[in-house]
Amino acid sequence: MTDTDLPPDLTDDAADDGQTESLFEAPPLAEQERMVEAVLFASADPVTLTDLTSRMPHGCDAKAALELLQRRYEGRGVRVVKVGEAWAIRTAPDLGYLMQKETVETRKLSRAAIETLAIIAYHQPCTRAEIEEIRGVSVSRGTIDQLLEMEWIRFGRRRMSPGRPVTYVVTSGFLDHFGLESARDLPGVKELRAAGLLESRPLPGLGGDDEDDEDGQEDMFEDES
Repeated sequence: MTDTDLPPDLTDDAADDGQTESLFEAPPLAEQERMVEAVLFASADPVTLTDLTSRMPHGCDAKAALELLQRRYEGRGVRVVKVGEAWAIRTAPDLGYLMQKETVETRKLSRAAIETLAIIAYHQPCTRAEIEEIRGVSVSRGTIDQLLEMEWIRFGRRRMSPGRPVTYVVTSGFLDHFGLESARDLPGVKELRAAGLLESRPLPGLGGDDEDDEDGQEDMFEDES
């Protein structure tokens, strides 16, 4: 007997069942939450929602499980945080001082590297020529290479201008290191001054409000000799 020989009501029921029932039954949401927790805990790098979905069984709702896990960790010693477009488990900010003994500083950035990184973070995407224009001095290839090697900056899209210069943007590793969700969360000039970071010499290219403009931009730079 073919489908055309079946009674109309039976054919319609079968079609409806095919639309509403999945070939695989998704695990309970609580079990999906455990899966997300396991992946984030074991991963050295932040994990995107797409990656979570691809790892979990068919029919799982990675986003719902992630939101449930995030709420469960609120107020705990670790939190589920968003890093760029990815997610990770990180120590609660107020408990960071407990990790100080475990922190090993392998190298320090030069003043030129710090200034270059700040300009890229606040003005991304920007070209090397734009960095040099803001700093008022040339940027050595070694400075850019160091930031690329640390994976704090990466190449962005090329500009649609003569020469098609490459642009630079900060990476998710940079955001993760400083506990930022996106570059929009970078502190402004007022916050930096309140923290005492701009009392002696502001970082170049941060911009500012009207009172900052009265000081003159020339005071923000120092020629390298």
